Amino acid sequence: MAAITFYRDEELPFLEAKECMANDLFYHKHFHEEYSIGMIDQGATNAWCDGRMFRAETGSVIGFPPLMLHACHPDQDAEWRYRMLFIKPEWYRELKPRERERMQIPCLWEGRESSAARLLINRTMNALKHKGDPLEIETALIGLIEFVAKREALGPRHEDHGHSDPKYVRLMRDYLHAHYRERITLRQLEEEAGISRFHLIRMFKKRYHMPPHAYQNLLRINRAKIELKEKQPIAAIAAGVGYYDQSHFSRFFTKIVGTTPGKYAATVT
Repeated sequence: MAAITFYRDEELPFLEAKECMANDLFYHKHFHEEYSIGMIDQGATNAWCDGRMFRAETGSVIGFPPLMLHACHPDQDAEWRYRMLFIKPEWYRELKPRERERMQIPCLWEGRESSAARLLINRTMNALKHKGDPLEIETALIGLIEFVAKREALGPRHEDHGHSDPKYVRLMRDYLHAHYRERITLRQLEEEAGISRFHLIRMFKKRYHMPPHAYQNLLRINRAKIELKEKQPIAAIAAGVGYYDQSHFSRFFTKIVGTTPGKYAATVT
C-alpha cells in the first residue's frame, strides 16, 4: 500500500511537496501544471516521458516541465520511495529567457549532477516539511531552480502551451482547456478544428499519446487538486470539475494522484 504525504505553506502557494513510500504504486500517463522535480530514495522505475522510455534508479533526480505527459512504472515487489517538489511556473517567470527555456526540458541526472541537485532538493523539502520560515523555504527553492535552469537536460526542448503543435491539434487542445468542465462531444471538436473527427482523433493521439477525453480528465483532476487545497467539499468539487458523481471522480483522482481526494486534502499540511 502507498503512504503518501503532501506538504504546503499557506504563505507560499506556488509550492507543494510530496513524499511517497509504496510497493504497489503505478502511475498512469499524466501531467502537472507545475514544474515537478524530485529524487528516488529507494527502488527503480522505468519512466515514460512524452514518447520516450528511460530508466531511473536510486539516487536519480528527475524533472518534468509543466504539461509534459509522463508515467512511472516502478519495479514490481520492491520498495519504492521518492520525493517531489511541484512549482508553479508563474513563480519563476522572472528567470532569464534562456533559463526559462531550460525549464521546458525534462531532466534525468545521476552521479555528480544528481548529488548537487539532491542537496538542494533536500534543503527545500526539509525546510517545508519542518515548517521553516517562508524566507528560508523560498531561498532554498531559488537555489534549486537556479541550478536546474543552468544545467543541460534530457531530450529536446518542450514548447510550452502547445505553441509548436499543428494548428488543428492546438485548436483542440485550447478548446479542451477552456471547456474541460463540460460534456464535450466529438462534433464540437470537429467544428472547432475544422477537420473530420476521425482525423482529429488520430492527430491528437499522435501528439499527446492519449485521446482527448483522457486529456480532459487530467485537466479536471489538476483543477480538483487546487480546490482540495482550498478545503472545498469533495462532492461540490466533483460536480464543479465535470464529474456526474463523487465516486466517479474519486476513482479517476486516485488513479492519477495515487491517493483518494479525502486523503489528499487531509494530508496537505
